[in-house]
Amino acid sequence: MKEDSNIRVRFAPSPTGYLTIGGARTALFNHLFARHYQGKLVLRIEDTDRVRSTPEATQMVLDSLNWLKIDWDEGPYYQSQRLDIYKDYAQKLLETGKAVYEEDPHKGKAIVFKIKEDAKISFKDLIHGNITFEADNIGREGYLVLIKSDGFPTYNFACVVDDSEMGITHIIRGDDHISNTPKQIALYEVLGKPVPQFLHIPLILGEDGSKLSKRHGHTYVMEYQEQGYLSEAVFNFLSLLGWAPGDDTELMSREEIIKRFTIERVSHTPAKFNLTKLTWMNNQYVKKMDPPTLATLVKPFLTKAGYDLTSVPETKLIRLIDLYRERVKTLAEFGEATKFFFNSEINYDEEAVSKILRPPGTKEILADVLNGLKETPDFTIPNLENCLRHLTERKKIKFKDIAQPVRVAITGTTVSPGIFETMELLGKERVVLRIEQALKMLDT
Repeated sequence: MKEDSNIRVRFAPSPTGYLTIGGARTALFNHLFARHYQGKLVLRIEDTDRVRSTPEATQMVLDSLNWLKIDWDEGPYYQSQRLDIYKDYAQKLLETGKAVYEEDPHKGKAIVFKIKEDAKISFKDLIHGNITFEADNIGREGYLVLIKSDGFPTYNFACVVDDSEMGITHIIRGDDHISNTPKQIALYEVLGKPVPQFLHIPLILGEDGSKLSKRHGHTYVMEYQEQGYLSEAVFNFLSLLGWAPGDDTELMSREEIIKRFTIERVSHTPAKFNLTKLTWMNNQYVKKMDPPTLATLVKPFLTKAGYDLTSVPETKLIRLIDLYRERVKTLAEFGEATKFFFNSEINYDEEAVSKILRPPGTKEILADVLNGLKETPDFTIPNLENCLRHLTERKKIKFKDIAQPVRVAITGTTVSPGIFETMELLGKERVVLRIEQALKMLDT
């Protein structure tokens, strides 16, 4: 396809709950299509389900799109505010004899349209190719309800009226809507409106090929935010669920994805959701994000973990986050990884204590380290390195024989960033106090 500023697509969610990964992927593909071909994206909220549609659910959809930075050019339009438009269209069909009233003694009058008998409805899907439906397989015995007895339009009728009114040229949606397409084409034709081009994206399955569910790690969009995934990573991951750039590239900026996105490279087979890949991708984005921005995003997760950030200088917090960015996969993991820094009491890993601190001679090593650190005036990395390496030479031991006991003493575990960076970050007072506490623990 060539770039065409007249292209108009739409994302039309029903606000009956959270925005799912499938819904977000549909929104994203519409967004990418519009931006790549220099068209327009319309947001329409299909809230005619009076029982299930809620303002809260609508807000959750909007919040999800905003978090993913999927922007739109027009809207949001609300179908619940357009009821008179649908009724006008139905009335015109009644007046021309193309629609009739159907009486239900229990529910009242509905307006229906009958598809011609023996008719075949064919269309060319830009992903799946030619598709044909027999009239008998469309609607209820060939009838389509336009306006229900409660005065509200059916999904298909409202959809066709809105897409016509809004000048939609391409409809990009999931495979589960293929069965709606012949009904809508029949309505376009009876209304005398141009039929848009259809692009039905194959559904997203679990890694085992079954329907996507919680057991595959699938959840709603905003839950990924709550779990500490970056919106850029989720955006990148979603773009590859059913589309490929044509090579092995996986990590791409938003701008690069838009530039490379074409319908020709959208797969006609289902995509498989891979949480492990999403988590790996998120780690890559965490590692390359600039430290101040990353620290700002991590703060809410540290607060949620119960840490008091008010007494921590911003520069020290940024340094802490920078030290751990290589080791965490999500923002939420910073809470557990950095607990040694925020907690006043060290929770020692029993196995680490047994293996690293209890062996003969370790207590004496820690005591020597403590004396050396007390005499170290400035707690800078060069001074700390000089202190510890001087001890290794004097005691004729390997550096790890000092570094590991110190690491366990000041963090409680055998895993941390560089020992000098960790000591500098904690500061002299806390490092000295923690080694003293470790020695007392070994005495008891």
